[in-house]
Amino acid sequence: MLHDLLRIWFHWVEAWGYVGVFILMAMESSIIPVPSELVIPPAAFWAAQGQMSFSGVILAGTAGSYFGSILNYWLSLWLGRPIVERYGKYVFLPKEKVELAEQWLKEFGTLGVFIARLLPVVRHLISIPAGLLRMPVSPFSLATIVGAGLWCTILAWFGQEIIGAHPEVLHTPEAMMGLIKSEMHWIVFAVVGLAFLYGWVIAFKKRKMAQTSLHSTR
Repeated sequence: MLHDLLRIWFHWVEAWGYVGVFILMAMESSIIPVPSELVIPPAAFWAAQGQMSFSGVILAGTAGSYFGSILNYWLSLWLGRPIVERYGKYVFLPKEKVELAEQWLKEFGTLGVFIARLLPVVRHLISIPAGLLRMPVSPFSLATIVGAGLWCTILAWFGQEIIGAHPEVLHTPEAMMGLIKSEMHWIVFAVVGLAFLYGWVIAFKKRKMAQTSLHSTR
């Protein structure tokens, strides 16, 4: 069943081409949870088969990511904190998450936006506090474009060089499992890298919670 879903998704990405990559990545960078890991690698796979271009996939993905992020930025800036705090919980953005993202942005600034762009789930959230805090649009845009471009490049490389070299994965489940086993070291490397970044975020969260608790007891 998983293999059948994989084939359907890969062919959907092929049919929609660059426009589909742009739209899905714009959604991924807004409040709609579409994992970029399910968008860029399939597109890069088709690039390896000659259906799309590697640079085109990266550009479409980066442009879509920036569009979704800047849309969130301007909406947050225009709507303001009361609206975001009141209705954010209905789109998976409770007040506590927004406040933590604000603290992250206050401490790390432009670097914080860049790092957030490399973290699944976190990346769509960072543009909201950037808008609420009225972060200058130029550094926000630069960090977003560079971070999104790097992330799309990493995913596209994986899709073209690792998956694209094995077109047989779309034909049989056995081929898909064989690919996973043969390229397990890259998967482990990616997991370790993301775990390191997430560890940084978790450590930051615990430190801020401890500071908040300390202030509340005084």
